Amino acid sequence: MSQAEKARAFATLHVPGTPVLLYNIWDAGSAQAVAEAGAKAIATGSWSVAGAQGYGDGQKIPLDLVLRVLERIVASVDLPVTLDFEGAYAEAPDEAAANVAQVIAAGAVGINFEDQVVGGSGLHATEFQAKRIAAIRQAAETAGVPFFLNARTDLFLKEKDGSRHGALIAEARDRAGAYAEAGASGFFLPGLSDPELIGGLCEAVALPVNIMMRKGVPPAAELASLGVARISHGPGPYVEAMATLAERFKQVAGGA
Repeated sequence: MSQAEKARAFATLHVPGTPVLLYNIWDAGSAQAVAEAGAKAIATGSWSVAGAQGYGDGQKIPLDLVLRVLERIVASVDLPVTLDFEGAYAEAPDEAAANVAQVIAAGAVGINFEDQVVGGSGLHATEFQAKRIAAIRQAAETAGVPFFLNARTDLFLKEKDGSRHGALIAEARDRAGAYAEAGASGFFLPGLSDPELIGGLCEAVALPVNIMMRKGVPPAAELASLGVARISHGPGPYVEAMATLAERFKQVAGGA
């Protein structure tokens, strides 16, 4: 399939009630393993890609290295590949769009794009983030790719106290509406785990909703029943794989 065909196929996987399952990978080898296990699409995790190269999360891994890793992943599997692109390595809308153009050129069919101020504090204002999304959408249209821009809000990750998440729902709805109008394809809500709040947002938001699996999040079947359209796993697979690797070494070393 062409890149545009893969992008269209990826978009059709986002069905509320029958969510696409993304088990986030970090390099070509892990992408091939997940693809061979039956995945319908490949998604990177920013933490995982950075960690696999010895960097911390938060755009600490150089952009050119991210692009090289992405190119290898795309070349290694015949599936749609979406990149966790954090804040696009830029704040200004035109600079973010230029960086996403490089991601498209590397073969990706989509990105996660977050609204937190990477390397700073808080979130970008809704209006400003919408301008950044609009610029990225224009870059994708110029490239001729029906790019899946998964707009992530960090409202719930920033608020560690889950009992306060209900007070953030109105802002989440406002951001979802603004992001959709600007050209977003999906709405990503990492950190949100309350089933009632998840279900309410799935009903209220026009965009397909993405929930990230972590401790306290309902199981996949329940998320599907709530109307979730995409389930991802963030850094979990990488963390588990590295823990297993370390444990196996301890077993081997202990038995030597």
